[in-house]
Amino acid sequence: MTLERTARLLFAGGGTGGHLYPAIAIADRVRDLLADEGGADIHFVGTKRGLEYRLRDTLGYPLHLVNMRGIVRSMSLKNLLLPFVVTGALIKATGLLKQLKPDIVVGTGGYVAWPVLNRAAARGIPTVLQEQNSFPGVVTRRAADKARCIYLGFAGATTHLPEEARIRVTGNPVRTSIGTGQRKDAIKAFDLDPEKKTILILGGSQGARAVNRAVLRDLNEKALDKKFQILWQTGKGDYKEVAATAGDKVSRRALFPFAENMPTVYAAADLAIARAGALTLAELMTCNIPALLIPYPHAAGDHQRKNAVELSDHGMAEVIDEARLDEVNLLTEATTLIQSRRYEAMREALQAYNKDRKPAVDVIAEDIVRIINERKAGS
Repeated sequence: MTLERTARLLFAGGGTGGHLYPAIAIADRVRDLLADEGGADIHFVGTKRGLEYRLRDTLGYPLHLVNMRGIVRSMSLKNLLLPFVVTGALIKATGLLKQLKPDIVVGTGGYVAWPVLNRAAARGIPTVLQEQNSFPGVVTRRAADKARCIYLGFAGATTHLPEEARIRVTGNPVRTSIGTGQRKDAIKAFDLDPEKKTILILGGSQGARAVNRAVLRDLNEKALDKKFQILWQTGKGDYKEVAATAGDKVSRRALFPFAENMPTVYAAADLAIARAGALTLAELMTCNIPALLIPYPHAAGDHQRKNAVELSDHGMAEVIDEARLDEVNLLTEATTLIQSRRYEAMREALQAYNKDRKPAVDVIAEDIVRIINERKAGS
């Protein structure tokens, strides 16, 4: 039995979509679960530099700002000011916790999460973490020992966390709309041919310049097999160059800088050529889309490579190093793969992974509700 009192939650994380979107997915699901139990008062913490600030008008939850950053990797005077930035962030986090009085703090990564998690643990407020990558971020590693539970997107992250950490390997949470798109709607939306196989070029919200240029080169060097077509998210920075160079080789409606309707995008795809960000991989896995993965080589802790290798080891994807793009024709690799037995094996591996598997967002949200209700009962 639960108590009829509005639950209060504070989500700390952001900077990139990889940290923000899992938080939104969890928050939405918790809100739904608590709708008949007094409701939920959910707040987010972020920075002015993060994606969360740019999306503040459509976020759906109040956003509180904390000035927090990490060490600048190059020699910079900014590093001398970092102790003052951290102290200010801890003071601001303390004030937010006093003001909002959350029942739980949920950390999803990004530097802004650390001061909030740190102060919450010091005040006896339960904290949980959701780690997206195979190599845990610095916030997860530093806050792991105080967390009630750490929900991992990839089992490989376990080896980088304390032995005493309370861990559940759930996969990464995705929006409930992912996987609900209809192929016939997608074919119409992007002016595609229903008889052709679709190769989705997907570099994340910012695109992937090395991948975009490799595909452009491939298009110029060799005509795409007539049985295939391209659906291409270029990223904002590369859109004009790709659009000008691709010409009539890609339907204009199938070429865009960024897509809000990702369920429809995934519904059209038979194979993806993509970076290996954790959120991208979670969505591809949810939609049973095999992939050629080109990990971003400069990701912190080389986490994209580790993400990609986990999928490859489970037979769900193949990995191509960015350093090999000059010697590999990505489109030829893609079309050859789709027509091979390996492709069918990849789809079977994805279907087996998803079969009878409870969505990560449900597992995490239900745990959070249980922790909140335990706290309510004890208050």
